Amino acid sequence: MLATVKSFTLDGLNGYPVDIEVDTQKGVASFDIVGLPSSAVKESRNRVRAAIKNSFFEFSPRRTTVNMAPADVRKEGSLFDLPIAIGFLASTEQIKIDKVKDYVFIGELSLDGSIRKINGLLPIIISALQNGYKKFVIPQENAVEASYIQGVEVYPIKTLVQACAFIGGFVKIDKVEYRDYYNEANENKYDVDLMYVKGQKLAKRALEIAVAGGHNILMSGQAGAGKTLLAKCVPTIMPDMTFSEAIETTKIHSVAGVLDAEQGIVKTRPFRSPHHTASLMSLVGGGSQSRCGEVSLAHNGVLFLDEMPEYNKKTLETLRQPLEDGVINVTRVARTIEYPARFMLVASMNPCPCGNYGSRDPNKPCTCSIMERRRYQNKISGPLLDRIDLYVQVSGVEYDELRSRENEESSATVKERVERAREIQRKRFADCGINVNAEMNNRMINQYCELDQESERLLKLAFKNQSLSARSFTRILKVSRTIADLAGREKISVNDVAEAIQYKTKDLNNDN
Repeated sequence: MLATVKSFTLDGLNGYPVDIEVDTQKGVASFDIVGLPSSAVKESRNRVRAAIKNSFFEFSPRRTTVNMAPADVRKEGSLFDLPIAIGFLASTEQIKIDKVKDYVFIGELSLDGSIRKINGLLPIIISALQNGYKKFVIPQENAVEASYIQGVEVYPIKTLVQACAFIGGFVKIDKVEYRDYYNEANENKYDVDLMYVKGQKLAKRALEIAVAGGHNILMSGQAGAGKTLLAKCVPTIMPDMTFSEAIETTKIHSVAGVLDAEQGIVKTRPFRSPHHTASLMSLVGGGSQSRCGEVSLAHNGVLFLDEMPEYNKKTLETLRQPLEDGVINVTRVARTIEYPARFMLVASMNPCPCGNYGSRDPNKPCTCSIMERRRYQNKISGPLLDRIDLYVQVSGVEYDELRSRENEESSATVKERVERAREIQRKRFADCGINVNAEMNNRMINQYCELDQESERLLKLAFKNQSLSARSFTRILKVSRTIADLAGREKISVNDVAEAIQYKTKDLNNDN
């Protein structure tokens, strides 16, 4: 007898339907799975067989063929275990097939018949809903993740027996209750705060500008100056994520298998800090299954590269595309997948390999030659530096500053100013498809970054004297627009341009 069960799978972050066709006939006992299954899918025959037997159903020797349609698209993952088992039981008439066609089944089976959590459930349900499917049977552990999608009926199950009893109408399972993202408590607790960072007024100002406009920033300074602590404070002054941003981010984290099952959704901005020994694949994604990398996991958040020159130069150069386009294309022999990767790059570096160049402490002299310093700094290429909007020098903090009782501005106070500037940008770009100044194209720059004559003369002088590239020129205009937004000014002033130039024209190779 033939039974067809509906399931879904992913290609990157996009889902597509898969029909699980199970046919059982008399003949030599076999269990064949066709339709371009991966190794994990082929192994499901053993999990399904054990789960069915341990759930006290009959698994008599038969000639069983499982076809996964469409047959010309490769199927990956263990999420097909449950629909294959349901299809087999329906094909052998151990359960009624009437209601099977009404649901999309997704889940991995344990040998004892229990249902395990799967990765990527959120993008699967969203894609299935867009394709007209509204009823789902999913693992119990994925229930919270599915609760943030409106307009669907999701039934969480724990075991294969429970799933069959639900289909047969013998037990009632309450569908997952919808959760309103904005009504859920969003604690946003961080272990750091700008109020605990003493001094560093210039660096704090640069971070505020960077966050307000979504700009990339590079901090340079001697070892121990506080660059890492400043970077960790960046998420504390970023605006809370909107529901659409949270869904986008959650989809990526769900597919990558790093989503907190108890939270079910990513509520705080990601802060990803890969080690400098990270491989190219771990940073941008790839592998046999074209997994997403750190640049995608940092989507809508921060990618922090501590000691940037220590990273492999080839790895750093792969950041050009996501920094420019906000996406990363993971290309392999059989497939090309595009992942979103719109993040704020925060990077830090020492002025030299030993980290002591420019130190005012006579006990910490720099032992590097001019050539060693230049070789170290040149590990960051010009085209990559061009894509960084702000460069700021972080100086060491004096003892009196560290012990000062003077209250520093808290992250909450800075965040309020950032949110006001972001609100100005949201209104400005309401019909443009972007959210922040850093995403402006040339047409928008011409429209929203008009300069008066004095500002024009200053920018022209900087362009000639500093030998700026066209990309650096446009980024100065974007930063100027953000500085004006923070001040609540509709027009960019000459002071805004001067400050933006100051952050862009620092010379990394300055050995004077």
